[in-house]
Amino acid sequence: MSNVELRHLAAMAAIAEEGSFGRAAARLGYTQSTVSQQVAALERAVGGPVFDRPGGPRPVRLTPLGSVVLEHGRALLAKAEALTDAVDRFKAGDGRIDIGTFQSVSNVILPSVVRRLRDEHPGCDIRLFEEEPEQPRIGDLDLLFYDGRLDGDLEHRKLLDDPYLLVAAPGAFPEGPVPLARLDGAPMVAWPLICDQPVMEQAMARGGARPQFVFRSAVNDTLLSIVRAGLGSAVLPWLAIRGADVASDDRLRVHELLPSLPPREIYLHWQAGRIHSPLAGRAVAIAVEVAADLAPPSAGA
Repeated sequence: MSNVELRHLAAMAAIAEEGSFGRAAARLGYTQSTVSQQVAALERAVGGPVFDRPGGPRPVRLTPLGSVVLEHGRALLAKAEALTDAVDRFKAGDGRIDIGTFQSVSNVILPSVVRRLRDEHPGCDIRLFEEEPEQPRIGDLDLLFYDGRLDGDLEHRKLLDDPYLLVAAPGAFPEGPVPLARLDGAPMVAWPLICDQPVMEQAMARGGARPQFVFRSAVNDTLLSIVRAGLGSAVLPWLAIRGADVASDDRLRVHELLPSLPPREIYLHWQAGRIHSPLAGRAVAIAVEVAADLAPPSAGA
């Protein structure tokens, strides 16, 4: 059976449907001798004739062996057609993509990426995974968003600089930019010491601001609720603030810091040397476009 080829089965099916080698050849775009050679090769592979050839104008007929071969051959041809269709759809951008993300990107960047991917490729299978470990690993993910560059055999694309801003209750600070030194000893709520948070707090300390951290949570909405309650202020990146729609909340005020803190950097990573699927390649392109359309305030603005 290893010598049976799909073209042999396709020729057999055409002959059975057309009733003659000549009409089958015309339908397939072959010469009649080519079709005869393909049937001969099939008969050698299965060990017997698959057609009775009465000669003259009478149609050829399947032998009992031919009926068995054709039944299973048509199933194989259908599977081959399904494979062809699946490959064509994959090349067109369908398929599955696994994306690792984190809170701010999930709220602001990723919805636009997912929406555009699904608009362009309705049959695609998008799987999202959100974690914020200290040492994230890309593993089997196709793409991984992270606030900083990761070590290892990875390639990356920087999407944007995400500046840090101060969020406080109304009246906690005068309107306008707030000197960084004003935060020294001030009560503050903050993220746990993961991702870019330690780097940001070290930058605050170098600028003379050592706040009193009264509460830590990895959930942006929780931190903002505590700020609304008046327990302290928070220094958060712009993406987190935009994702929570703080600008429309009259119980919160957003201030720039002077001097500004170094912004966190948002990157998109993937395994070095891995051949991207068309869907993953398109996801990278869309993420770059979406990030470029965002307009975070520039550092030191």
